Amino acid sequence: MHYKCRIRNAAQLVTVCRNGERVKCGKEQSNVEIIEDGCIIIGTDGLIVAVGTTADLEKAYPNSNTFETDIDATGKSVIPGLVDSHTHPVWTGDRTHEFAMKLNGATYMDIHKQGGGIGYTVRHVRESSEEELKTLLVKRLKTMISNGSTLVECKSGYGLNLEAEIKMLKVIHEVKQDDLPDTVSNYLGAHSVPKDKKLQEYTQEILTQHIPKLKQLIDDKVISPTLVDVFHEKGVFESEETSAILRAAKDIGLSINFHGDELHAMNSAELAAQVGALAVSHLECISDQGITDMANNQIVATLLPTTAYVLRIHYPPARKMIDQQVPVALASDFNPNAH
Repeated sequence: MHYKCRIRNAAQLVTVCRNGERVKCGKEQSNVEIIEDGCIIIGTDGLIVAVGTTADLEKAYPNSNTFETDIDATGKSVIPGLVDSHTHPVWTGDRTHEFAMKLNGATYMDIHKQGGGIGYTVRHVRESSEEELKTLLVKRLKTMISNGSTLVECKSGYGLNLEAEIKMLKVIHEVKQDDLPDTVSNYLGAHSVPKDKKLQEYTQEILTQHIPKLKQLIDDKVISPTLVDVFHEKGVFESEETSAILRAAKDIGLSINFHGDELHAMNSAELAAQVGALAVSHLECISDQGITDMANNQIVATLLPTTAYVLRIHYPPARKMIDQQVPVALASDFNPNAH
């Protein structure tokens, strides 16, 4: 028998799964176990073969020649890789200067209307080369993996036209390195309405131009989004437009993972159940019915506490959701406005 890796002598081994299992969301993750002087053996298929103390597993697997890699983790802790399921890591146009505006009482929408917010970053992204965006993305992903994130969902959304959105998705597609986290690509062309367009006009552009082009480039293996996102928010993408975009993207094979119930109660959670979403992010303003719908359909609530802190808004009702059996994930929402 041949094995891929043995990691032994770990001061602490944190495990949330057992032999041959993959980590699951929901209640299973409450069964966390810490093993002192721990050892883990991984098979050639990447699945865990055995977890236990180093002494026990060295008796069970005495021949070190059976391992492709044998790692001595003395003095170290071994933990599961973190999954950051909501990030906006492809951008130029830092917005730290907006913190002063927030401290003086400006809201997210106040800054948005003054030409700041997403629009500020969009201008910079449109002017940036693919190579510049790629260099910055690699730098950010290296920081993420150094802090334990081994899988990162990466959104587009700072292009707001077909050319720039495709540019962002190409960058995400092309950044595949062994020293970086694995990435999942999410098309977020409906992140905001461009200043030179009306909501209905831009929605039609997405439906008639963006989504058909996505399908073509996915088939040609030029880009690789597997998810679609929309900023479902009052004054941004209203319910009718959000539903139309999500359903159209689902028709070309994308799964749904969108922003909702953040700044206003939009019944985003209820909409998620109607369109068959995998997840909804934010949910600071989720309704009781929305919690019930997400629990009944096992839709993941992706909570972003950094954003609530930065925007100085109330936090989502996390404990209430957990108690009612909604699967809950935490993510960073890393973006030009929330580091």
